[in-house]
Amino acid sequence: MDDYIIHIVDDEEQARKSLAFLLTMAGFAVRVHETATAFLAAAPGIGKGCLLTDLRMTDISGVELLRRLQADQIRIPAIVITGHGDVPMAVEAMKAGALDFIEKPFEEGRLIEAIERAVQRLATMPADADDVTAIQTRLNLLSERERQVLSGVVGGLPNKTIAYDLDISPRTVEVHRANVMSKMHAKSLPELVRMTLAADFPSR
Repeated sequence: MDDYIIHIVDDEEQARKSLAFLLTMAGFAVRVHETATAFLAAAPGIGKGCLLTDLRMTDISGVELLRRLQADQIRIPAIVITGHGDVPMAVEAMKAGALDFIEKPFEEGRLIEAIERAVQRLATMPADADDVTAIQTRLNLLSERERQVLSGVVGGLPNKTIAYDLDISPRTVEVHRANVMSKMHAKSLPELVRMTLAADFPSR
């Protein structure tokens, strides 16, 4: 991990400084970039690294940043930081190559664990065929209602909206959601999203 540099892209100075301090204290080599445009200019020569980018930025969004890196065939594992209500955008970011997304406010340990996972693989590395088969097997265990709830969850819809669309109570959605997490062996929403993307499961 010593060979890797964590590149922080955030147009808010305080956020950049806070993240840089946290990761430096955790033992990572860090470089900050004020804008996504600045990072793109430096990207061709960055070497080994991990990208940590905010989703909402004034010049280029985190999703657009990942799409441009993908178009330029620049391979760097990426994690996006998202605020409340940005889950649909975070899912789009994962489709554009992000390995994970972290929702604000986040625990320091959660962020560090995500970075440690990210630097172990390339963002564009496809899922292993055996993994996809295992995911598909778990999906087949879901009931029709659980699949409907899953589709809404990975589409970024809140429980109340899913409940309204399916004409069930929010509490029932919570029960189905918990069952889905259990059957899919998913420990978090980002992990669940990764599984559905790997298996081409449709989101709403």
